[in-house]
Amino acid sequence: MAAIPYWRLSSFYFFYFAMLGAWLPFWPLYLRELGYSAAAIGVLSGILQGTKIIAPNIWGWIADRSGQRARIIRAGAFAATAIFSIIFWRRDFTALILIVAGYSFFWNAVLAQFEVLALAHLDQRFRRYSLLRVWGSVGFICAVAGLGFYFDRVSITWLPVIIFILLLGIWCASLSVGEVETRQSIPNRARGSLRAILRQPPLIAFLLSCFLLQMAHGPYYTFFSVYLENHGYARGQTGLLWSLGVMAEVIIFALMPQLLKRFALRAILLASLSLAALRWLLIAFCVDYLPVLLFAQCLHAATFASHHAAAIEIIRRLFRTHPGQGMALYSGLSYGAGAACGAILSGIWWTISPVATFVGAALVALLAVALVWRFVSSEMLGDDRVIC
Repeated sequence: MAAIPYWRLSSFYFFYFAMLGAWLPFWPLYLRELGYSAAAIGVLSGILQGTKIIAPNIWGWIADRSGQRARIIRAGAFAATAIFSIIFWRRDFTALILIVAGYSFFWNAVLAQFEVLALAHLDQRFRRYSLLRVWGSVGFICAVAGLGFYFDRVSITWLPVIIFILLLGIWCASLSVGEVETRQSIPNRARGSLRAILRQPPLIAFLLSCFLLQMAHGPYYTFFSVYLENHGYARGQTGLLWSLGVMAEVIIFALMPQLLKRFALRAILLASLSLAALRWLLIAFCVDYLPVLLFAQCLHAATFASHHAAAIEIIRRLFRTHPGQGMALYSGLSYGAGAACGAILSGIWWTISPVATFVGAALVALLAVALVWRFVSSEMLGDDRVIC
């Protein structure tokens, strides 16, 4: 069994999620500094998520048939960096729409394919995936914590420069990871029908629950920093609160190999979704109570880390002959369509009531709980432990 190129794979996750750590908390604050309204911020935040609906599926289809996954990742990372650089010359609303749509079309394409490439390098050691992915969380923490204090002292208008540097880091990291033979090299006639896989009602329910969970994250990813600032928190504090959530995520990612051995995937999904509903309610009503807010941020370990690790394992099991398209479908429906809907709808509701926006997110998460409870069985997920 070949050695895992651990640090080369990890460095990609580090830079990719460091860029996300610079984007999520500070992009809405940057746009507000430029004078944009809440509705405009929702649109400009939602576009990045919206391109995940289309981009990963296009590149997943190409990668599964060409077998040139590493080359696609490198090209996408380079194109994203080049397109984003236009922001140094144009920052009007129309230009920002085109820039965000253009760079994110390629940026969103690379992660799903890199996940497949990483799992291929892991081969039968797939439970160690979370030990690679944890470096993405470390990158996110470094970005949000460091930039939170940085922007307390320096104008947030420097954000595009930082994002550009991190995009360059993603591209450079992609150059160090080579191709590996994966299951998608199976001849088309032996691969089975993707349509037949997608016609399974439990799979549809699972994917819809992923869509709803990311939709419920919309207010958090788009307006959490604004919400904190409106309640008197400094940007350094905001960065630390974001970091706390991801530190909890790091711990769970480190523990996931053991958790996946001990608990059924269905049980992990149900626990993650239920705790998501609790988290949004706590943020809605207890933002002024720091101890409660700290606890709510620790729940990010469930609302993202445990759910994502379980979902990656489910996709690996159910899309064995179509890994690229399976990962792209998961990414597109959840982090794409779900997150985009959440961002845009939260931009509309935010001007009416921030509290009601987070309460609505909790209700959406509860709907996801009901879907998994009713339609997703442990047998469908291939669990050998029925712990529900």
